[in-house]
Amino acid sequence: MPLFNKKRRVQYLGFDDFWYCTLGILALSVITNYLFNTSFEQKSWELALISWSVALVFTICDWLSIRSILIYLRIKFPDFKDDKKRIGILLLGIVGTIVLVDFLVGWLASSLINLLTDYNASHITRLKELLPITIITVMVMAIYEVIYSYARLKKSIREEEQTKQVMIQAQLDTLRNQAQPHFLFNSLNTLRDIIDQDTKEDAKDFVDNLAGVYRFIIESGNTNLIRLGEELKFAKAYIHVQSERFGENLQLHWNIPKEQHTAMIVPMSIQLLLENAIKHNVVSKTKPLIITVAGEGDTVVVRNRIQPKSTQTPSTKIGLKNIEKRYQLISNKMPMIHTDDGHFTVTLPLLKKAEQNATHENSNR
Repeated sequence: MPLFNKKRRVQYLGFDDFWYCTLGILALSVITNYLFNTSFEQKSWELALISWSVALVFTICDWLSIRSILIYLRIKFPDFKDDKKRIGILLLGIVGTIVLVDFLVGWLASSLINLLTDYNASHITRLKELLPITIITVMVMAIYEVIYSYARLKKSIREEEQTKQVMIQAQLDTLRNQAQPHFLFNSLNTLRDIIDQDTKEDAKDFVDNLAGVYRFIIESGNTNLIRLGEELKFAKAYIHVQSERFGENLQLHWNIPKEQHTAMIVPMSIQLLLENAIKHNVVSKTKPLIITVAGEGDTVVVRNRIQPKSTQTPSTKIGLKNIEKRYQLISNKMPMIHTDDGHFTVTLPLLKKAEQNATHENSNR
């Protein structure tokens, strides 16, 4: 029963009402006895005690009976759309319970007093007494209803947030899984060029190194954020693979302070930018591709000179959009992309877990 089971009291009432119920019954019994009896004005403490005891029995019966009706209606009508019906039935239940309890308990109390004492007690139901008792009872039950509505609202908001987190996590998983085939697509294009231009041994070395990079991707797990130090290891491993093909024609300048290595960043973001730079620009002895990866404040800036190829490699147009979308889902900070003075620059924000959107902070599982 909810009366004795704390878990069920919280479930149906929105809070543990043990003390509210206990103190409320005591307070109301004293108030109603004071309002509707004159025993406190008399010298007889025996009469005052009997009168208060009767008021206490009335209050206990009213409170617990109406509370049971309230719980029953919440079980039967749990949806928000049924609130008006439930509250309407509850009001009728309050009136009916007060009248019934007043008649039955009043008759029983009068009989017991006449049997056990010398007093000649009788009980008459009076509207002027029942009306204020009904109003007080409605106010008490209104407190129950307010607390219950607040608890349900909190639960509804929490469930909505959890649903959003599930949806966002699904989007992030899709984007993360999208980035890996993008990397494979570009790597296969590079392998094709190596097969066309270099020896079989060069192609074999490239495949071996590529396998090492993919091992790193698998071992990095499925997180939505990764430490910058880990992302740099992956990016440098990728450049090591590309150096097998381009040699000194591909030059990377790394300038990331050690204190930034513990900051968080979207996985594969730097690698995707390096991949795009190599894919869309000439990398040759006469035009070496110089890429700078530098830490500036709370960002990482990836910058390269624009050296467009005469024949463009087929593009999936996934890389930059993928990075932007993942940042959008995880935080309020977005990458900045701009072209100036013949250079292409992308600025990636570094994040802290506390800076994640409140809606998405639990998505990084």
